[in-house]
Amino acid sequence: MTSTQSTVPSDTRKSFFGHPHMLANLFSVELWERFSFYGMQGILLYYMYFTVTDGGLGIDRGVATGLVGAYGGGVYLSTILGAWLADRLLGSERVLFYSAIMIMLGHISLAVLPDITGLAIGLILVGIGSGGLKANATSLVGTLYEEGDERRDAGFSLFYMGINVGALVGPLITGWLQQGWGFHVGFGAAAVGMAVGLTQYILTRKNLPASAHDVPNPLPSAQYLRWGLISVAALVAIGVLLLTGLVNADNLANVMAGVAIVAAIAYFVLLLTSSQVNATERSRVLSFIPLFIASASFWALFQQQFTVVAIYSEESLDRTFFGWTMPPSWVQSINPVFIIVFSGIFAAVWTKMGSRQPSSPLKFAAGLIVMGVAFLAFIPFAGGGPNSTPLLGLVVILFLFTMAELFLSPIGLSVATKLAPKVFRTQMVALFFLSISIGTTLAGILAGYYDRDNEVPYFSFLGGTSIVLGVILAAFVPMLKKAMQGVR
Repeated sequence: MTSTQSTVPSDTRKSFFGHPHMLANLFSVELWERFSFYGMQGILLYYMYFTVTDGGLGIDRGVATGLVGAYGGGVYLSTILGAWLADRLLGSERVLFYSAIMIMLGHISLAVLPDITGLAIGLILVGIGSGGLKANATSLVGTLYEEGDERRDAGFSLFYMGINVGALVGPLITGWLQQGWGFHVGFGAAAVGMAVGLTQYILTRKNLPASAHDVPNPLPSAQYLRWGLISVAALVAIGVLLLTGLVNADNLANVMAGVAIVAAIAYFVLLLTSSQVNATERSRVLSFIPLFIASASFWALFQQQFTVVAIYSEESLDRTFFGWTMPPSWVQSINPVFIIVFSGIFAAVWTKMGSRQPSSPLKFAAGLIVMGVAFLAFIPFAGGGPNSTPLLGLVVILFLFTMAELFLSPIGLSVATKLAPKVFRTQMVALFFLSISIGTTLAGILAGYYDRDNEVPYFSFLGGTSIVLGVILAAFVPMLKKAMQGVR
């Protein structure tokens, strides 16, 4: 199979801020997808637990946070399906295209269908579609760089910056529309944003290299029937679990976490036992296990932006300026602002340092430690009344969130592509997203224990645990570097 690297014309390799030209197209598509995704997610929790008279569904807040966590975890869990379809049936480019259509239909459902029906259909379509798009867009970015290219981490940081332009604007627009015209109008804006992104992709997809359509490990036609029956059986099983109430709103987050953990274990077993994985690749997969655990732990705290921080912003944050009250969903745009400003700086630093930059495991450790400090930074504001926390205080905390994210998230995407066995390229990226799935679901579960009366123990325990895990990971860096077999 012809590699992607060999199909990228040499005269385009330094046409986008010193990076391959196609990087601009891919992060532009992801920008609009993130606009719609974060725009919707910025108002999603409020839509669930606000009273019916306030335009919401009146769901119990503890159940709502668990559902948001389960939905977020489902997005990343569905990257498995997207990666499998790309590697075995359709190729990354086609899966990305069909996933974008599904996302747009999901946002339309949230905008036009009423009550729980619209919520369920919309979240299922957006969740599955986002999973398919995320894994494959990231995989295509990874193919733009040859093995050993020192620009890879910097390229992913630039990709991350483009994504966060959408994440910045999305909550601002949907939050403003929701406050003035209601939740469904806000969801409608997310649908329009995704339609713009899909149109842009249709017009530019012809510029992708031919290898973007490659199927790295094609499924033999003789196995089509078997996998078709497996798919039907899985759908029937899910339907039975839901209709019988064995899986319901109260336990969905726990079920999702369990499924993600089992899937991750199965994936690691598959990669480590496959005859298509050589000894060097197997050692690299083993080195990824501690990074996987660190990533899941990090996201269990970071993704509380959409649960605990959202509640905190609505209840405890002073959002009034000269008589005008800022929508609480606008807080979700603070992190993307910092990402846009600092991701380029991080990219420049990693590029400048070249081979002298910290190894990926050490960057992961730094991310965990800074994330822990961010949670401890909530403690000085604990115990205050409604609207008692100054906006600047939360801005500083979210700045720490951003620093932690830049140490770990784009580096995680990069290291997943660097450590991936050749025949499991996209599925290795899906494995990294599985760590985010576990962490995101845990973020929803942990949020159920948050209350303004127990803020000090809540933030102290989670912050302290993250710091300890970061220190432990840092201590094992020399061992991990050896197992990574030359990958930094």
